[in-house]
Amino acid sequence: MNGISTVNTSRSSDSLRDHFLLAMPCLSQGIFSHSITYICEHGESGAMGIIINQSLDLSVGDIFEHLQIETRQDFSAMPVMAGGPVQMDHGFVLHRNGERKWEANLRVTDEITLTPSRDILRALARDEGPPDHLIALGYAGWSAGQLEQELADNSWLTLPGDSDIIFNTPADQRLGAAAAMLGIDMNLISGQAGHA
Repeated sequence: MNGISTVNTSRSSDSLRDHFLLAMPCLSQGIFSHSITYICEHGESGAMGIIINQSLDLSVGDIFEHLQIETRQDFSAMPVMAGGPVQMDHGFVLHRNGERKWEANLRVTDEITLTPSRDILRALARDEGPPDHLIALGYAGWSAGQLEQELADNSWLTLPGDSDIIFNTPADQRLGAAAAMLGIDMNLISGQAGHA
């Protein structure tokens, strides 16, 4: 796990922090195909987020075993998300905020924080961590202006983030649940982009 310092959560009106990116059909290959990404940071220098619906063939129990962290319960059925193609050897915990502070945080909103430090994993293994959490390896990153260009190219649909979709909806249903908030079915969207 890598350190991220606490960042100011104020956002400009054009920031997509605390928004979902829903991959359009033109993103038909690789990790972003049929993905929903939760944007944790977006500003002039670029953007970063966590893909929240692509499970790896790896469980949280496997992560704990690899890191030699003792657990109080069986985590073998809890999936680990493929958070994105950047730093796939680093873990990130997306979670609801609680009273406890962690070694490193990226506070996304008053409700949601991204924590890349191992102390939160140790706490989760002891049943002392935040009850609502998602563990991912890697993250999605965009350099300055890259996400804006992809939006202009109709690669993504955007909508405000929803913590119930992140934490209370099964991973394979998150994309559909977010699309339903927009009143659309992603299966009916054409892969052909156009501009009126």
